[in-house]
Amino acid sequence: MSDPINLKLAVLIDADNAQASIVEGLLAEIAKYGTAHVKRIYGDWTLPNLGSWKDTLLRHSIQPMQQFRYTKGKNATDGAMMIDAMDLLYSRNFDGFCIVSSDSDFTRLASRLRESGMTVYGFGEQKTPEPFVAACDKFVYTEVLREDAGGDATTRKSGKELKRDPKLVTLLRNAVDSAADDTGWAGLGMVGTAIAKRSPEFDSRNYGYAKLSGLLKAVQLFDLEERPVGRGPNKALYVRDQKTAASA
Repeated sequence: MSDPINLKLAVLIDADNAQASIVEGLLAEIAKYGTAHVKRIYGDWTLPNLGSWKDTLLRHSIQPMQQFRYTKGKNATDGAMMIDAMDLLYSRNFDGFCIVSSDSDFTRLASRLRESGMTVYGFGEQKTPEPFVAACDKFVYTEVLREDAGGDATTRKSGKELKRDPKLVTLLRNAVDSAADDTGWAGLGMVGTAIAKRSPEFDSRNYGYAKLSGLLKAVQLFDLEERPVGRGPNKALYVRDQKTAASA
């Protein structure tokens, strides 16, 4: 399997359903998953509503793809993106795709790309329909890309609020349980992988925490322990459900 940082990615942006203000955060996020070998953005550039994108495109070397609106009320941009995505897929030059849109029309495209062995990262606003979110390997809500990486203190949820979120608590507990060894302890990395498989849209930043470890500490339902890795200075973080510890 390829090293994630060396994945060759194709970034396809729906200009009608994304805002120029997210671009810097978007590209920084994509860099965590691989290298953007293609960066294209689709829209009708003859229209004034896309004017905010123009300086951004030049600054970040994103290629604008012109798509005229031949019929009023019909989104020709989606079709152009889908055709290009399949052409890029058949070129066999990429390991994954980044689809930037909040439009459910890309649900089938994401599924088709995954069927062909591609990793699909979706980026869209929190209004994005669930079928598109679920069709991606990983989905990032673009609201967090406009905030500081440390999370906005005004939106950070308290431990009490987190505990009152049954969906979150169940997700975290199930992930820790599935990754745990016979003693109940699980490596944080394995927990993160288990969460991603169950919930593509999960992101600790959605709750105001920059990292999963910070969220786990805040929810106050888990024990966290640092352990040395080998003989060097590096340490790894391990997690255990307090319910498991109490019953042991």
